[in-house]
Amino acid sequence: MTELEGLSQGDLFAPPDPILTCTTLDELHGLIRDCVKCDELAEYRTQAVPGVGPANARVFFIGEAPGRWEDEQGEPFVGDAGAYLTELLEKIGLNRSEVFISNILKCRPPDNRNPKTQEMDACAPYLERQIELIGPALVVLLGRVALERFFPKEKITEAATKPRRKAIGGRQITFLPLLHPAFGIRRQDLKPEIEQQFWKIRELLDQL
Repeated sequence: MTELEGLSQGDLFAPPDPILTCTTLDELHGLIRDCVKCDELAEYRTQAVPGVGPANARVFFIGEAPGRWEDEQGEPFVGDAGAYLTELLEKIGLNRSEVFISNILKCRPPDNRNPKTQEMDACAPYLERQIELIGPALVVLLGRVALERFFPKEKITEAATKPRRKAIGGRQITFLPLLHPAFGIRRQDLKPEIEQQFWKIRELLDQL
């Protein structure tokens, strides 16, 4: 039996996945803004938050999910943690406009609760397509949720600053887990450690 003979008529004439047919970030982000895969998130959100940054960014940051300010403005990391992220980038010689920033979830969870597995599964194709279209040299995973989504069962306290490789869309990409900037907002004593960790980004960029 040939490969085609093993497919049903429905398989042969199934429409292509609209996410995979997107060839630009604008197209993909249009799909994200119209997404209603998760009933609760679609009803609760003010708007989806696809991500922001240039289509040729060398560094791609991934956080957990939009919060209140992100939901209102439609842009990730615009609250206190976002201001601190901008400060951290400047310390290592990067401008926020140079990097791409997104989250595991594209919609704010009710009361900022933790993302559910099924919600992360629903958003995963969008995130992976963003990575494929941008083709970054480095993906920075900010915090536990982002780390565990790509590298299950790892702990952020142990994995932070340790780069590892993973294939996305058939291309090997370097991933770097770091503590989330929000930790530095909640615990000022962690700021020196977080700032030291961010220098790993500069070190890897100089090598890649």
